[in-house]
Amino acid sequence: MRILQTKRLDHLGLVMGTLKEFNIINFIDERLSNPQKHNITTGEAVAAMIINGLGFVSKPLSLTPQFFESKSLDILFGRDIEAEQLNRHRLGRALDEIYEYGCELLFSQIASHLCQQIKLDYSFTSLDTTSFSLSDNYEVDSDEYEIKVTHGYSKDHRPDLKQVMLELVTSQDGGIPLMMRCLDGNASDSKVFQKRCRELLDAFKQSEGPRYLIGDSKLYHSTNQECLAGIKFITRIPKTYQEEKKAIEASITSNQWVRLNEQNKY
Repeated sequence: MRILQTKRLDHLGLVMGTLKEFNIINFIDERLSNPQKHNITTGEAVAAMIINGLGFVSKPLSLTPQFFESKSLDILFGRDIEAEQLNRHRLGRALDEIYEYGCELLFSQIASHLCQQIKLDYSFTSLDTTSFSLSDNYEVDSDEYEIKVTHGYSKDHRPDLKQVMLELVTSQDGGIPLMMRCLDGNASDSKVFQKRCRELLDAFKQSEGPRYLIGDSKLYHSTNQECLAGIKFITRIPKTYQEEKKAIEASITSNQWVRLNEQNKY
């Protein structure tokens, strides 16, 4: 009797197909991988972690080969790969390589590479931060390059928990993340936006056509006025400014409103 073995693809073929369509694996390998050093390239290791993360996130890295034992790796990767080759040592070294290269730099380069292929409209970009709460002690180490897991303004209303912050710039066209940066849990939005505005100002000067930055009221701050003077932006004036109150009162007094529907006028 011939023994047959079944391998699964599930939704993972679509995931790998997307990575290959936009040449993400080769893009990473051109910057990070040393083919003579590892059987699995860094780009393939990243692809494996993406696939693994979409269906096996609650398991430790050491059990990754167990996840891939039932998957058709030759079809997914286009060559013969054993599940044991996708072990914690190779994946861990890939993460070390990305860290040394720069996680945020690689993220932005991949986003730019992707957006060029799909001809994304860069006219409008949105900037904001969010917080992620963590429920453990997270003692502070001596590594000066680590972000601090600490208490700060909790956007998910859990001030009792320590947190980290994430800054994200996305495109209005398609909502594609373009830039990201991990921040200390007590990072200030005003200082974050000020630093990002300086960087975006340089990028906008090199681009063709108008570029607009969209942000919430934290974008409009006195310490950020120099950068905002050099770019086009859309935001909401915070209530701490008297001009905001005056503008509202003047609008109500003028009574020149256009009815949008039964509940709203503008």
